Amino acid sequence: MQKQSERWVLGVVLALTGAAAQASVYALPAHGDVVGQLHAVTTHRDDTLLDIGRFYDLGYNQVTGANPGVNPWLPGQAAKVVIPAQYVLPPRPWTGIVVDIPARRLYYFPSNDPVVFTYPVGVFLPGWKEGLTTTQIIAKFRMPAWNVPKNIHAWFEKKYHMDIPWYWPPGAENPMGELAMETGLSGIYIHGTYHPWGVGMRASQGCFQMFPENVAQLFPLVPTGTPVRIIDQPNLVGERDGQIYLQSYKPLHAYHKDGMSDLQRAVMGIKTYMARHDLHAAIDWQRVEQVVHARDTVALPIGAGAPAYREIAAILPAKPYAYAPYGPAANGAAVPPPLALANASAPEEHLHVEVSFPDRQR
Repeated sequence: MQKQSERWVLGVVLALTGAAAQASVYALPAHGDVVGQLHAVTTHRDDTLLDIGRFYDLGYNQVTGANPGVNPWLPGQAAKVVIPAQYVLPPRPWTGIVVDIPARRLYYFPSNDPVVFTYPVGVFLPGWKEGLTTTQIIAKFRMPAWNVPKNIHAWFEKKYHMDIPWYWPPGAENPMGELAMETGLSGIYIHGTYHPWGVGMRASQGCFQMFPENVAQLFPLVPTGTPVRIIDQPNLVGERDGQIYLQSYKPLHAYHKDGMSDLQRAVMGIKTYMARHDLHAAIDWQRVEQVVHARDTVALPIGAGAPAYREIAAILPAKPYAYAPYGPAANGAAVPPPLALANASAPEEHLHVEVSFPDRQR
């Protein structure tokens, strides 16, 4: 068993050697359900995990979950930060927009290109709940105004003793941000936000909030009529190169009142996936239990002999994170300017314009 685990680790090293950081768009795999790669950076003293997460299109839940023990506000000089830019894709069909609520992540599968765009989103606050359903984009708005619904106005008054305005004009202080896509669900939009640091958190009254730069990329790509599927998948199961992967997020128990444990649900999901795809790999069920309980948001192999996350994280090569913090100018609804290099001699990565085509290179 020890030798088998060592082979797993060596395989991860070989897969990651020389791997470039990925953008938020990936070619759909010809086989399997996993895209992207894990990689790592080292911090300089002014970094926060939120800055690094935003640069790599990760929400708060992902960048903190993947880096337990790292202070999100003061990681310190030369701290190693794992970038969990590897995703088990949501269950098919891979069409239109899919929002996975516990993952706090949106996937867009355009109809005319075999790629997937994926972005972090903020989801609803405790006490609110979004239905698990299918709808569509019915309208798109640039510089939207916001007429506050009565229930949201009453909620602010009751919870915070705040008499918020009934009408928010377009602009930098609008909670809807500068771009919004209306779904067929009453009052539910996919939109930017004037509080971008809430992306990856439970921060809305039902809408799905995106980083301003992410919604600016997605907005022109999505035509009216695009289907939108809202799902609850805290445990995503997939396969890559014959290995079974599990990506586990903290479940929202508002959706799980059947008395079944999180581990039981994960085990059922794995067995169902393997039966559906006629897979017979040996699963390390102790590793499954660890992944489910850790909820570190990282897509991890769970086959017999697979290394633990700490082993994978330890061998990831890390390069210095080269960019200065976003700063106060990026706290609003506008798309922030390109980040300045923290070190003038460091090479730029241009992450948000790269496209990875791993299966086409084989």
